[in-house]
Amino acid sequence: MTLLITVIAAAVCTVIWYKNAPDDKFKVSTLCFMFWGASLMWFVDAVFEYAELKAAYFTPAPEDMLNDTFLGLSVIALALVIWIAILLIKDPKKVLRKDK
Repeated sequence: MTLLITVIAAAVCTVIWYKNAPDDKFKVSTLCFMFWGASLMWFVDAVFEYAELKAAYFTPAPEDMLNDTFLGLSVIALALVIWIAILLIKDPKKVLRKDK
């Protein structure tokens, strides 16, 4: 579930970034890198877990699916918080500080 959630977030973010690609004022590319990095991490985790569990990997318990869903949503929330912090520090629209 974590892999699926982060891949969906990465794909949506990549479409948004690509639509505005020449002008990356809001640093959406940074958010894309975070989501694709998390997706790669969960993919490697899934490969190793499949190597250990074999066919049982495809029949998780409902509690495990719920925990994985919360973990995936937590990863997305953390990435968004980091992205917002970067956005506030960079301040591309000069809202927080006015250059004179």
